Amino acid sequence: MEWILNHLYLLAYVAVFFPMAAALAGWLIGRHHKSERDYFVFMCCSLELAIFLFLFVLTLGGVNCGVAYIPEVCGMGLHFQMDGFRVLYGTVAAFLWFMTTIFSKEYFAHYRNRNRYYFFLLLTLGATEGVFLAQDFFTIFIFFEIMSLASFAWVAHDEKAESMRAANTYLGVSVIGGLVMLMGLFLLYGADSSLLPAAGLCLLFGFGAKAGAFPLHIWLPKGHPVAPAPASALLSGVLTKTGVFGILLLTATVFYKDMAWGTLILAMGVLTMVLGALLALFSVDLKRTLACSSVSQIGFVLVGVGLAGLLGKENALAVRGAVLHMVNHSLIKLVLFLAAGVVFMNLHKLNLNEIRGFGRKKPLLHYCFLMGAFGIGGIPLWNGYVSKTLLHESIVEFTRMAAEGQADSYLSAGVLQGVEWAFLISGGLTVAYMTKLYVALFIEKNQNEETQRQFDALKGRYMNKISGIVLAAGATLLPVLGFMPDFIMGKLADMGQSFFVNGTAAGLQYVPAKGGQVIVDWFSLSSLKGAGISIGIGILVYLFVVRTLLMKRENGCRVYAGRWNRWLDLENLVYRPILLHALPFVCGVFCRVLDSLADGVVVLLRKTVYRDSKLPEELLEGNRFTHMAGRAANGLQRLGNRSIWQKNPRNVDYEHKFALIYQEWEEESLIIGRSLSFGLLLFCAGLLLTVIYLLLAA
Repeated sequence: MEWILNHLYLLAYVAVFFPMAAALAGWLIGRHHKSERDYFVFMCCSLELAIFLFLFVLTLGGVNCGVAYIPEVCGMGLHFQMDGFRVLYGTVAAFLWFMTTIFSKEYFAHYRNRNRYYFFLLLTLGATEGVFLAQDFFTIFIFFEIMSLASFAWVAHDEKAESMRAANTYLGVSVIGGLVMLMGLFLLYGADSSLLPAAGLCLLFGFGAKAGAFPLHIWLPKGHPVAPAPASALLSGVLTKTGVFGILLLTATVFYKDMAWGTLILAMGVLTMVLGALLALFSVDLKRTLACSSVSQIGFVLVGVGLAGLLGKENALAVRGAVLHMVNHSLIKLVLFLAAGVVFMNLHKLNLNEIRGFGRKKPLLHYCFLMGAFGIGGIPLWNGYVSKTLLHESIVEFTRMAAEGQADSYLSAGVLQGVEWAFLISGGLTVAYMTKLYVALFIEKNQNEETQRQFDALKGRYMNKISGIVLAAGATLLPVLGFMPDFIMGKLADMGQSFFVNGTAAGLQYVPAKGGQVIVDWFSLSSLKGAGISIGIGILVYLFVVRTLLMKRENGCRVYAGRWNRWLDLENLVYRPILLHALPFVCGVFCRVLDSLADGVVVLLRKTVYRDSKLPEELLEGNRFTHMAGRAANGLQRLGNRSIWQKNPRNVDYEHKFALIYQEWEEESLIIGRSLSFGLLLFCAGLLLTVIYLLLAA
């Protein structure tokens, strides 16, 4: 036993690299044995979960699981650490992979490219665990890029035009985010501390792109609807959290108690929270609504991260709220996306008007979706209520401190009250759009009576028992966590809180307990107040916005209407025009100017310094070879006109024709040469800038 405790660091290598190696083995097995491949992938995910549960129990018991180091990788080595938060989220990720892998067997029963899907499923698992266990930003970057490229195959899985466009958007955001993150790493590891703000912004860009934070959220609403449902659950529940993990690490280490940084993260969180909720409210696609909801919930987490950086030693409320909402959102989206997968698996449709009434007479699906809706809506006694209450109280606490002059902040108490109302309204919008989905699926009937009869006839045949057990187990976990917030979620929060510099927050809802710890009176009037306001706002929005403005009458029936204007699409409105039109145009003009300048210098040198003399018998077009060949061909043509072509003489100037062919060939060679020169020019410019940076940094 002592040897095991002294060598726990070896489990970090197994947790990260075993799934990657298993991905190749599973692919080879799947080429000949599909069923054996499915069991192999299941066993790999089971082993991964077992490893993290073992680490989780040890960490919960106070055992230090240690660090691991692989030297000489890219000159810097890879560093892994197994502390409380990293083990906690590694366990959450392994659990979601385990559950979605079981569900995938039925979901992909009639899909193509299953071997490819399972290969990238395991590859992404290893890379994701590498991100969560990473000790430094360089290690995060390495596995971040592997994870991003591997998960691209999920979005593009069915290879339809819409899927490929969404996958290209996802890949574009990931690649650009990765390049900017690499730039931030160069700045971060430099010796000049004045470069830290620039490094932080570059890293924030890369992490924010993966997290789905505004304004880099564009891949989420487009990628989730086209990706398979199990992949959507992982993209929303886990992969977005890798971006949040990076932002959390920056805030907890490099920019701890930095007012400007905390304010920036708080502002980003508020914008993401509100915009995501609005997009979800207007959506009429089941999975797109859940995807936009993920954007909003990431905003809730970022609000907590920003406040954790601003509050300093009094940040326990914000830290615990942010960590728990990350965990809660992962578990909730597992349930909701798998429930959406059940709908799509049967109907191959996601539009609310087409799937309307599908959930009627399906009690198990009804129960599972309702648990997820209650959880994400922050209803008391469900897990989402616990984390949202902590986040809300952290805003209240910071507002009080700002009003009393106890907090160093750029934000006034009035602005922070606005943040609180944005938080409560976003929570209300969450209740409204989840009510919209619930009523459409389980209360209303389909406008086509025959379609509704077909839905009702499915009864217990809409998913198999194994998928039902997976969905029911995930759904039941949500109220269990909410019923015992201190016994379970309090311990999870303790694990996550060690990630930040520890402090004890004396919030309005905290009462000192034995041992110097704090507990929450979860069901006091002041604790329930925030949830009550959000629920009230949600009811009003549903009744007076969703049922009126967001519905229309069509063929005598009221249907859900997509009111969100297409021109408000940030990708098509801003990003694609800039990246695909404006930027190439500007670069083209710049290169043409440089090219013309270079030509002008060459001409000037030829006329002054070198003074080129005119060639004897210089030709107006072509060269000597085309001139000689053309004259010979013209001579043969004249001879033919006098003999065999007397009736239809030919009059082609071969000297001119050969000269044109030569000129066309010369122009093509010049274009190719200039392209190579331009590429070499960019390479040299980049190399020069790198050398200059290294010299300045030294």
